[in-house]
Amino acid sequence: MPFERTFDDARLLVVEPHEKRSERVSSALEDDALDVIAVATADAALETLGSHSVDCLLTAQSFPDEEMTGLDLLEAVHGIDPDLPVVLAPADGDESLASESIAAGVSAYVPRDGTASESVEDCRRAIERALSTGRARRDRRARARQFDAVFEDPETHSWILDPDGTVRRANEPALAAIDATANDVRGRPFRDLPLWQRTVDGPDGIAETIEQATTGDVAHRELTQVRVDGSDGTDATDSSWSETERSDAVRTLELTVRSVRDGTGTVESLLAQATDVTERVRLERDLRESEELHRVTLNNMTDTVLITDDDGEFTYVCPNVHFIFGYSDDEIHDMGSIDELLGPDLFDRAELESAGVLTNIECSATDKAGREHTLLVNAREVSIQGGTTLYSCRDITKRKRREEALTALHRTARELLYAETGREIADVVVEDATDVLNLTASAAYLFNTDENVLQPVASSPGMEQLHGPVRDHRATDDSIPGRVFVDGQSRFFSDVHDSPSLSNPGSDLRSAAYVPLGDHGVFVAGSSESDAFDEVSRELTDLLAATAEAALDRVEREQTLRERDRELERRNRQLTRLNGVNEIIRELDQALVRAETRDEIERAVCDRLTTADRFSFAWIGTVDASGDGDRLVSRTYGGASEGREYLDSVSLSLADASEPAVRTAVDREETVVSNVADGLRDEPWRSSALTREYQSVVSVPLSYDELTYGVLTVYADQPEAFDDMIRAVLAELGETIASAIAAVERKHALLSDASTRLEFEVADDAFVFTRLARQADCTLSFTGGIRQRADGASVIVTVDGTSPHAVVAAATELVSVEDATVISTDRRSGDDGATRDGNSESEGGVGGVVVVHLSRPVFALQLADHGVVVHRVEATPLSTRVVVDVPRSVDASGSADVVSNVFSSVELRSKQTVERTWPRDVRSELRERLTERQLEVVRLAYYGGYFESPREQSGEDVAETLDISPAAFYRHVRTVQRKLFAVVFDEIGLPANTSHRVE
Repeated sequence: MPFERTFDDARLLVVEPHEKRSERVSSALEDDALDVIAVATADAALETLGSHSVDCLLTAQSFPDEEMTGLDLLEAVHGIDPDLPVVLAPADGDESLASESIAAGVSAYVPRDGTASESVEDCRRAIERALSTGRARRDRRARARQFDAVFEDPETHSWILDPDGTVRRANEPALAAIDATANDVRGRPFRDLPLWQRTVDGPDGIAETIEQATTGDVAHRELTQVRVDGSDGTDATDSSWSETERSDAVRTLELTVRSVRDGTGTVESLLAQATDVTERVRLERDLRESEELHRVTLNNMTDTVLITDDDGEFTYVCPNVHFIFGYSDDEIHDMGSIDELLGPDLFDRAELESAGVLTNIECSATDKAGREHTLLVNAREVSIQGGTTLYSCRDITKRKRREEALTALHRTARELLYAETGREIADVVVEDATDVLNLTASAAYLFNTDENVLQPVASSPGMEQLHGPVRDHRATDDSIPGRVFVDGQSRFFSDVHDSPSLSNPGSDLRSAAYVPLGDHGVFVAGSSESDAFDEVSRELTDLLAATAEAALDRVEREQTLRERDRELERRNRQLTRLNGVNEIIRELDQALVRAETRDEIERAVCDRLTTADRFSFAWIGTVDASGDGDRLVSRTYGGASEGREYLDSVSLSLADASEPAVRTAVDREETVVSNVADGLRDEPWRSSALTREYQSVVSVPLSYDELTYGVLTVYADQPEAFDDMIRAVLAELGETIASAIAAVERKHALLSDASTRLEFEVADDAFVFTRLARQADCTLSFTGGIRQRADGASVIVTVDGTSPHAVVAAATELVSVEDATVISTDRRSGDDGATRDGNSESEGGVGGVVVVHLSRPVFALQLADHGVVVHRVEATPLSTRVVVDVPRSVDASGSADVVSNVFSSVELRSKQTVERTWPRDVRSELRERLTERQLEVVRLAYYGGYFESPREQSGEDVAETLDISPAAFYRHVRTVQRKLFAVVFDEIGLPANTSHRVE
């Protein structure tokens, strides 16, 4: 592991003989953060110590060809530097050597009897401990030397006392003051020393001071000493002494006693120091004596007063001069003349002589700390104690700074008028804070309403230097900015470290101001000095923050207005587009409702989309697979003739799926090209489109119920013409067009006399007839008897080869079957002994008719949606056949795709053209005259054998199956018979004696 150095820049001297080891300690330690000096002999080590500064010595015990050992070297080293830490690392140590090493004062003993790596690690740890111990020892010695320097101060009487007040030690000045030796005072009570016997307070005051110090407080007391006259035995307190004599005979000592504690906090000793402050006391007395003069002078002058003679030399200096200049009155006197303090040529002397007084002279002066002050000076001719000119100086630095700050603030306000964002305002305020507040550290937080945090958006270099990077704060009481923002109250700190909410204790900020910017955020300003915010600074900080808040309010209002204007403009554009789209939709809906054929639908769509310059070009194409390769062909188009030229100029092959319409035909998904010019050289169709000013394209599939009737492609003469709303409308329009085409084809299917009959082999295990035939082990036939319901459909199924009850039982287990009912249990045969579907009767077989109620989706209805009519379904346990009729108006190949979409696996087995024998007008007439309920009743009666002779079921049986009364059943049957005969005789015109069997 790397060596973790306890002290920086530590230098290690390694004394290691040349041994044949796999790894030398000095070499291993060179990779660490130590400055390693390696020598091979003890003599070389001593020589190195004489010429280099070394922090630690690591030595072996034995050196070949040398009589000196490691312990001998330790003794020699301690003779040079007793504090140098030494680590003894013998190659083969024992307990005896360890004991000798410890007795000799070695810092650490590390035998190197393990592996090389372990020895190096042990050495590292030992060096670290030795360095720490050596540093601590040096620190103790340094503190001791410092204490001795303080204790032996020749100007101060010092004593070290036991906690009970007994003298332990005294310095030379203290001993000389009482003409005693150290032995004379050691062990004596401090209060009983002769020095205190001549004090006015006496030993009792000394005892009280010591008692106060033992409690842990620093005790101070001024003690007055008086001289005793040797002739009459009186002292200076006697009334016979004059004031001058008394003054000369009195000495004042200031006694300070402080406690010294050990590591546990227990007071182990006291340090008492006495200083002669007689001169200070005299000066204070002189000052009090001059108060009368001060009162006369300062009654009318509230500022600093200076008086000079004709040469500018000071004759009087006001005692409060230090408040402005920081100098004492003696230091002002030592300056010599007023020119050194206020500068030369402050005013014209002749003008003063003429006027007698000059007022409001503005000048600058530097105080003792180097701070510059702005002064307002009045000069007056006087004659006071040798002085001829009186100067009264008023410090207007704060007022001047306030004026300058207000000027800078006014400039800031002008700049904020042009700021357009909160971040710009924050940058201006933080940048100008230096001029306005005269503080280098400032920052601005803005409140992020989405994340509920105060985010720092601007900070000065001074803030980064003192505080480090500013970070986000939650709008809570956990931080100072968060609390100020929530409370809305400014907070000024003389020392921000006094706040428990300070988030960065390592900050070098001291004085700090946190001012809320309304609901927008918080402004922060600070300094590395304590108490930097006076009354003026606080006022200016509040003004700057208020100016920023007003600017933020303005930006917010303007932004709200701009957003409102943009929103209104956006809504107006949206309404305009929406009106245009609604107009297109209304026209297309009307056209689709009136259209009778697919061609009319497609032509109406293209015409409506391109009329009134709505779009440049629109066309509908379908896939044509009749040629050598599949390609997209145009069925119809709308727009200028350039559109037809465009279609002729581009490739519509499905193999080259780059043109939007072709891509949609292949993917069967919407294709949008917002800007045709993008990637102009990548696809050839783009150049052809741009030539005709087609700049954006959208293509949507015409799909309904998973069947695609082609693609609709629209071109516009501007980029980005198809926004989300237009695309959504066109996508829905594609579905509407496909649905309209399907409806037209369904209508043609119902009215067409000729159709194409397609027979399919279906291998779909999920098909309900296939599953029922396998589970019941029978043959199921369905010939189109179906009634549509809201939630599904009911179909009539003929059963061969098993009991219809078995089919019903199997059907109830299927999820796609809601219910099943047996209509008839007898086989129904014609006069020739054949079953109704033409198949021969199976020996020993049974059969019947079942009504099966299917849930959606129902396969017959799915096919009917696309004009495909189910003619017959026959399912056996081994195979299933589905036969459908496709009107000639419907694409037969497309219908095959419809069947493929309904069933998972189909195979076309045959295809033939059939003609309906029943006149189309009769069929239509019957559908118009019969209700769905009437059709259901007669269909169940027919398949249930009611019309057979003899009847296989009675009317009551059929009525029970339909859950209606027998009377209702007979009423429905008679009604249907009457309507049927009416159609036969009225529409066909059969004579009354003509016999016609309707099949």
